[in-house]
Amino acid sequence: MAMLGQRRQQRSATRKRLESPGAKRDDEGSVVIERLAHDGRGVAHDREGKILFIEQALPGEEIEVAIHTQHGRYDEGHVRRVLKASDERVTPGCAHFGRCGGCDLQHQATDGQRRHKQQVLREHLARHDIALPEPLTLAGQAWGYRRRARLGVRVGSDDRIHMGYRVRGQDRLFNIEQCPILDPRLEALIEPLRALIETLEVPRRLGHIELVAGDDHVMITLRQLRRVPGDLARWQAFARTHEILLSVLCGEGDTPVLERLDDYPDTWPHYRAQPGNEVLNIHVRSGDFLQANAEVNHQLVAQVLAWAEVSEAMPVVDLFAGVGNFSLTLAAAGARVIAYEGRESMVQRLRDNAEAAGVSDHVEARRADLASAPAGLEDAALVVLDPPRAGAQGICQSLAVKGPSRVLYVSCEPATLARDVHLLISGGYRLVRAAVADMFPQTAHLESLVLLERQPT
Repeated sequence: MAMLGQRRQQRSATRKRLESPGAKRDDEGSVVIERLAHDGRGVAHDREGKILFIEQALPGEEIEVAIHTQHGRYDEGHVRRVLKASDERVTPGCAHFGRCGGCDLQHQATDGQRRHKQQVLREHLARHDIALPEPLTLAGQAWGYRRRARLGVRVGSDDRIHMGYRVRGQDRLFNIEQCPILDPRLEALIEPLRALIETLEVPRRLGHIELVAGDDHVMITLRQLRRVPGDLARWQAFARTHEILLSVLCGEGDTPVLERLDDYPDTWPHYRAQPGNEVLNIHVRSGDFLQANAEVNHQLVAQVLAWAEVSEAMPVVDLFAGVGNFSLTLAAAGARVIAYEGRESMVQRLRDNAEAAGVSDHVEARRADLASAPAGLEDAALVVLDPPRAGAQGICQSLAVKGPSRVLYVSCEPATLARDVHLLISGGYRLVRAAVADMFPQTAHLESLVLLERQPT
């Protein structure tokens, strides 16, 4: 999954940025917003017919627009003044909205955000001539939901500490004082963290801070280029004061060393895959993948289980299995799961989680390079896959040729999902069910779940 403030790709190098964010182009005026682009910006046309992408604008609104970046085929702008507001327009819930790159849609009512996300999935599928079945909506609280985040840390030329997410559309950090989409336990740490960083001997050696809120413990992981013993002692005192778990990843390159700095080296955060199930506790360590929204993840896991229709000893393959988010629940329902994951550390965590949950006899965890399909997928009754944003093109090409009767695909990127579903349909599957999961309220991101069934030949 993408981290906060890192969603939008860099714009073309041919763009022309006007003198300041408030600079006006000579031919600016009022426009009517026609629709939302997939990234949540309003789409309109100027008097000459040129496409405009306008931040914080909603369909049907008449606005006065200010253009801040010009391109050959389109321009980018922001709302100078709303002349006629949409019924969906609301007051943003964060003082940083519009400058911080963490959120896109705080100006839109939550129901409108969810309708937009359904439309985004529908349009991506339509590009491949695929009709979207009427989707379920999986949703939870619109605020205070995010249980993991990465805060960048930079020291300015004036020695001022900057901690937060990227400024919208830029590489520099926006210095946050609040973040109401965070789990309240994490948001409460923002100011204490900043105060601590200001006391460090060498704050420039601190790259970023990862925060995770489990059902039981909060953990922070520091990313440092080199050890600074005096600073590490300050962090240890901070962890004791705030009763949190503390790790540090130290070193340059791709193989930093992980070290625990708190008083509980054998304790890691965990979450329950199913509410009320005291056995299916899934432990995560620093760097492990964790769905950001606990409430929506519960619904996602429940929907996978419902559509899987597990029978006793049913053979299931779980691809991109992580630490067991779906595997353990399917195994607890009676399935015999072969779970594939690309990272050896997470494979071991999955085994440990299966052992602790008492389902190790129903789960076999294997490491595999998932750029292509592992052997034997055709022997399963069901394949579940939850790939990263790049999707699973190679795997779906193999499934299309020789795959099981059913495929459950969980996606965090609708464009690659649509591509992969097209491959499966070309190989004889049909799309029968869909759900849109609002995993990231206040942002344009969406998760989706689709069920495909192989048509009889």
